[in-house]
Amino acid sequence: MKKFALYLLVIFYLAAGINHFWHPAVYLKLIPPYLPYPEVLNYLAGCFEIILAIMVGIPKTRYLGAMGIIAMLLAFIPAHIYFITIVCPGGDYCAWYWLAWGRLLIVHPLLIAWAWLIRK
Repeated sequence: MKKFALYLLVIFYLAAGINHFWHPAVYLKLIPPYLPYPEVLNYLAGCFEIILAIMVGIPKTRYLGAMGIIAMLLAFIPAHIYFITIVCPGGDYCAWYWLAWGRLLIVHPLLIAWAWLIRK
């Protein structure tokens, strides 16, 4: 089961990283305006997701990759809060306000726990 979780995590973050390049407009709407160079930040996030996924797939770098994913997820928290407080209330981009809260309070911690689980 742990190997399945490992392989799934690698695939998940590879796909997420590639998606930053394939559909950048989706992510640009989520980057708070107080952060400079949103396009660069989006592509950097995609690069980091791809690099960290590869690192997790290699046993010698798995721990560092998993810790990097956890750090990255923690760094993304301001974007989630921005999404909930600024983007969602406008109604243009958020289908369900409660879903955004669930993503921050439930899904995000589960992603952190998932990375923690496969770190060894």
